Amino acid sequence: QVQLVESGGGLVQTGGSLRLSCAASGTIFSINAMGWYRQAPGKQRELVAAITSGGSTNYADSVKGRFSISRDNAKNTVSLQILSLKPEDTAVYYCNANVRERGYVVSSEYWGQGTQVTVSS
Repeated sequence: QVQLVESGGGLVQTGGSLRLSCAASGTIFSINAMGWYRQAPGKQRELVAAITSGGSTNYADSVKGRFSISRDNAKNTVSLQILSLKPEDTAVYYCNANVRERGYVVSSEYWGQGTQVTVSS
C-alpha cells in the first residue's frame, strides 16, 4: 500500500503565500507523475499542477505565474509553492501520485486526504 500525506494548508489573506507539501510512503517501486488538484465547494476537482519524474511541469491557466510545483525523487515528495493568493484559490488541495508498487507491473493512482486552503479577502 501507498500513503500520501499532505501538509501546509491554512488561512491566509489575499496576496499571501503558502507552501504545500506531500510525502509518499509505502511499498513504492517508482513514482511517475505527481500533482496537485483542488476542489472548491460545489465545484469539480480540478488539476492545478503536475510534474513528471523527469521534472516536466504543467499548470492550469488560472495559476500560471503564481504556483510552482517541484519534487524530490529521492524523498518521494512533491511541493506546491503558492504566491499571490486570491479568494478564488480557496479549496481543498489534494496530492496525487501515479505509483508503481514493488512487485507490480502496472501503476495505480493514489490520493492524499486533502489540506484546506482558505484565502480571506
